[in-house]
Amino acid sequence: MDEFNLHLTGDIHAITAANNLLAAAIDTRIFHESTQSDKALFNRLCPPNKEGKRSFNNIMFSRLKKLGISKTNPEELTPEEVKKFARLDIDPESITWRRVMDVNDRFLRKITIGQGPEEKGMVRETGFDISVASEIMAVLALTTSLSDMRERLGKMVIGNSKAGDPITADDLGIGGALTVLMKDAINPTLMQTLEGTPVLVHAGPFANIAHGNSSIVADKIALKLVGPDGFVVTEAGFGADIGTEKFMNIKCRYSGLTPQCAVIVATIRALKMHGGGPQVVAGKPLDHAYVTENVALVEAGCINLARHISNTKAYGVNVVVAINKFSTDSEAELSAVRDAAFAAGAFDAVICSHHAHGGKGAVDLGIAVQKACENVTQPLRFLYPLDISIKEKIEAIAKSYGASGVEYSEQAEKQIEMYSKQGFSHLPICMAKTQYSFSHDASQKGAPSGFILPIRDVRASIGAGFIYPLVGTMSTMPGLPTRPCFYDIDLDTTTGRVIGLS
Repeated sequence: MDEFNLHLTGDIHAITAANNLLAAAIDTRIFHESTQSDKALFNRLCPPNKEGKRSFNNIMFSRLKKLGISKTNPEELTPEEVKKFARLDIDPESITWRRVMDVNDRFLRKITIGQGPEEKGMVRETGFDISVASEIMAVLALTTSLSDMRERLGKMVIGNSKAGDPITADDLGIGGALTVLMKDAINPTLMQTLEGTPVLVHAGPFANIAHGNSSIVADKIALKLVGPDGFVVTEAGFGADIGTEKFMNIKCRYSGLTPQCAVIVATIRALKMHGGGPQVVAGKPLDHAYVTENVALVEAGCINLARHISNTKAYGVNVVVAINKFSTDSEAELSAVRDAAFAAGAFDAVICSHHAHGGKGAVDLGIAVQKACENVTQPLRFLYPLDISIKEKIEAIAKSYGASGVEYSEQAEKQIEMYSKQGFSHLPICMAKTQYSFSHDASQKGAPSGFILPIRDVRASIGAGFIYPLVGTMSTMPGLPTRPCFYDIDLDTTTGRVIGLS
């Protein structure tokens, strides 16, 4: 597991390099445009060859087409066309592309760049995100082929011109280079479980900000390998409110694939928390309430499970509940969860002990899933059509959370209007919110309802193919706790074995 946790797939390294190359290109372009005339800028973008002739390279033709310029010879451009082609005129205030790194560092959330004397006063505020929050990670997970990835990377919007037009990676001339950095990352890594079951490891889009699902490429390869009678299990992280909703409305739309069954994982401890149990703090011992029988607390928490089931069934998919059994769970508590699952409309609810007993502990779950897949009676239904407005899509999702309405900040209103004018309102929605509650407030457990969902900001991942509203206060760069896990990690210098990483 230490190799798996460290640098095995290389996906995150490739994404980090590609993301930061684009970030460097943005600020470099602003710098050079501010210090050069139109003619000098054009001459450097299209330098003459040894014979003194200029030519456009392939990536430049996409910008020419975007500008409505049909000429193919640089020498034929008018001074006005030279200016339009050479100057992106990026508005620094509109830049949404941030640098990334794969380390939790709260002090990089907001930084100032360009303070060196050579940058000639080109100072602006920006920040770092965690690498898995990069749009390039979402592109990797949603792409269907190398050519599709090239197109998506080129379409990524980094900000606007001062005239309000979206600026893309291809406008900067960098889409091809990004694809080269990502060409190996598009290939999933084949691994196996301890019992020899094949596993494809690929991509990891930040489930709060992006769609939190494994890649379409891996799913399609797996389906081909198992054949028409086989089964592929793919992950949709963070429950029905984030994982399932994004899987259905974003991933299924782009993949064209339809799930036959959804498995919802539940534990007695989690349901007790949603039933009003004491606060759980990572790294601290569990309260007595979580390790002793309390059927009433479990039953109270099952309201959360019931909403996950009903939300998932709304897509026309059979639901199987997998109840992960712990040694402290009582039979009465487990029975209460099964009863609640069936009452909420689950196809089946199975007690699982695979953590303790391996594959043998999940045989009944496998049988239940097989039966659920054989009894599909409805087509896949999306939560919303794509041809309605951005606000209508947001409000449809908010309703599934239990919200009675949506409140938009002034900034969110401004962004929605801008993206609609730019022609992006047809994209699906990817809500960025806490995974700890159906609402925007992590402390609201169970199945809250009647609340107003606050939309603080709205951003766009055009290459990945979605609009993402920021619900409440969502951070895209985690911070380290008082006692990070690096205290427990070391290397046995005699054997080379990694200690504390599993």
